[in-house]
Amino acid sequence: QVQLVESGGGLVQAGGSVRLACVVSERTSTLYAMAWFRQAPGKEREFVASIRHNSDDYADFAKGRCTISRDDAKNTMYLRMNAVKPEDTAAYYCAVKRFHYSPWDWGQGTQVTVSS
Repeated sequence: QVQLVESGGGLVQAGGSVRLACVVSERTSTLYAMAWFRQAPGKEREFVASIRHNSDDYADFAKGRCTISRDDAKNTMYLRMNAVKPEDTAAYYCAVKRFHYSPWDWGQGTQVTVSS
């Protein structure tokens, strides 16, 4: 129901940084939760980071290296990843929940490929 469009993926050199953006069709200030997930070929989609009640949460691998943020004026959420590694190669998806009982609404994904 909520429309999300990711951007910012591409080919990145190992050790570099990438900034992903997700434009949301709802007011981001009203959403229960916003999150980033990623999925590599042959693997399940995994959690990266989220915002709930103005507080951030990160997967262990993302702590200290990734930053999730939002700009309510632009209804946009972001994921910045520093010091990227080849194992970060995956399709990255933004997702939101309108309410705590809502299912996740997903974007179409943006591919991040990290080269050595």
